Amino acid sequence: MRTFGILAFAASLATALAQVYQGFNYGSVFTNNAPITEGEYERLFNTAKQLTGTSGAFTSARLFTTIQAGTPNSPTEAIAAADATQTKLLLGLFLSATDEQFNNELTALRSAITQYGQRLVNLVIGISVGSEDLYRISPTGILNKSNPGEGPDAVVRRINAVKQALAGTVLSGTPVGHVDTWTAYVNSSNAAVIAASDFVGVDAYPYFQNTQANSIENGESLFFDAYDATVAVAQGKPVWITETGWPVSGPTENQAVPSTQNAQTYWDRVGCRVFGQVNTFWYTLQDAFPNTPSPSFGVVGSTLSNTPLYDLSCPQDSSSSSSAGSSTSSSEAVSSATGASNTPPDRETSATPAPEGSGSNGGSSGSTPAPEGSGSNGGSSGSTPVENTVPPTVKTVMTYVTVTTCPVTVTSGSETKTLMTTSTVSVTSTHGNTLLTVATPPSAPSPSSTPGACPASLAGDFEFPHLIVPVDKNQPDAALGTSFNGLVTPTVSSLFNFDLPASLEGRTCSLVFLFPTRDWLQTSNYTLSGAGGLNIERLEGPADSATTFNNQPKVNVTVGTVPDLQAGNNYVVRSGECYAGERIGYKISATGSLDLDYFQDYNPEPIGLYVSVC
Repeated sequence: MRTFGILAFAASLATALAQVYQGFNYGSVFTNNAPITEGEYERLFNTAKQLTGTSGAFTSARLFTTIQAGTPNSPTEAIAAADATQTKLLLGLFLSATDEQFNNELTALRSAITQYGQRLVNLVIGISVGSEDLYRISPTGILNKSNPGEGPDAVVRRINAVKQALAGTVLSGTPVGHVDTWTAYVNSSNAAVIAASDFVGVDAYPYFQNTQANSIENGESLFFDAYDATVAVAQGKPVWITETGWPVSGPTENQAVPSTQNAQTYWDRVGCRVFGQVNTFWYTLQDAFPNTPSPSFGVVGSTLSNTPLYDLSCPQDSSSSSSAGSSTSSSEAVSSATGASNTPPDRETSATPAPEGSGSNGGSSGSTPAPEGSGSNGGSSGSTPVENTVPPTVKTVMTYVTVTTCPVTVTSGSETKTLMTTSTVSVTSTHGNTLLTVATPPSAPSPSSTPGACPASLAGDFEFPHLIVPVDKNQPDAALGTSFNGLVTPTVSSLFNFDLPASLEGRTCSLVFLFPTRDWLQTSNYTLSGAGGLNIERLEGPADSATTFNNQPKVNVTVGTVPDLQAGNNYVVRSGECYAGERIGYKISATGSLDLDYFQDYNPEPIGLYVSVC
């Protein structure tokens, strides 16, 4: 017998008399980076309520940011749309950012309280501070060189900052929590985040768990293993399901095949069991407008319609009967701490954060995730299924997971932090302790190198960009906001900020652009069309979230070019001093007809613009 029925009751006991909410995830921009406006949010929210087969049950929405896209710190117009449609909101504040950016989130939240006043009380059901930040800086995340995240102390500090901002306001009693993966929560070093949270939001995507037996037949058991493990360490806090779903199209991930049929099976076996039992935010209503990402998770296609792509009706007794007889028994479930984030990369900025890789996405301004998944917002992917070469991990009966850790020093921006890393993961099972080594894919082809330059790879010390901002000459006064994606087209350039620590003084730095073939990517993706290359310039100053094409910093110097961009190559753009202690801005523009949209990610295999240090 599956344990979900009992655990869900225990997790929800504190709010047993309260309404149970269900809805979808919503980003701040469409897949062409155009901001979603109030009227468009209204159409999305009304469509969710009127979906055929759902009996009007999807009346809630989860947001990844409280800032309206295209503005520095104005409240999201989703709030006005929710007010007009009486849609409940799980507000989100982007956390893995500079203090200045997080303060912009707080400013938007305070402004919303002032603007809407008492009306917010009936709209806001909770506030999520961050999304998958602990995963991205967890032992597995560090090993995989995942996207920038935050440690537990920083997450707790910002949760407390939000609670302080709400004190004495109409939202003073609103639950404030955090969203992350189950692998982050079962790591006891993150227990302080759970303690500081009023609720625990968990993201789980069996589709992305491609080191395990993750066919649709095992999707149900993988999901409920993740949920049950989170409940077990939640300190009695309610556990909300903040992201899950199965794609209707996209690449095959190990045994997981995207299709409308499999998406419906996952909806029936997972969604119909949790709807009405636990606060649940499905991924997603629509992620295919105007362009279809790969993978795509939307229950409706590129045309917004009340008619879904598959049957969303649930049997009356689905939640009660299935808990006593699920299709896969717990004793046959596969458990592993290498499951990682596995959420769409551009989710945090796309219309629906296409499953942060985890965020993805968040992202995405954040990511999907873009959403963290695909990580690609624009254009049709056209990517072929990626063949997974990592064998499945050991089958066990999972009760809980402990992570063997040791401290390491990691440079992040201008700070040097002591973090936890590991090379093995202990999984405790009813058959005794089984050590699982973290699966490592085969080595990528050796990167190219230039005499006197640092390696065109991330094998040694490196710096990642702390801000990516697209600018569009066809929308010269539009602030498109921050992104997890690098986007370069004949009309759009991307600006990158690097915060280079003073400790790099006297060392050599190389600006490198890494561009592997798709089959090497594990948590990222890209779309590439046209022919041409990249022009890379150093700017006179850094960009920020309000930067537009017309007000972007002036070019200081052209530092290098990639005349003919080809997948499977790593490029050294320039080598020399490290600009230690400075914030340096770079601009990448396309030459010829090149159109490239990629999710910046230093998971294996890394992709994008970095500073390699030697």
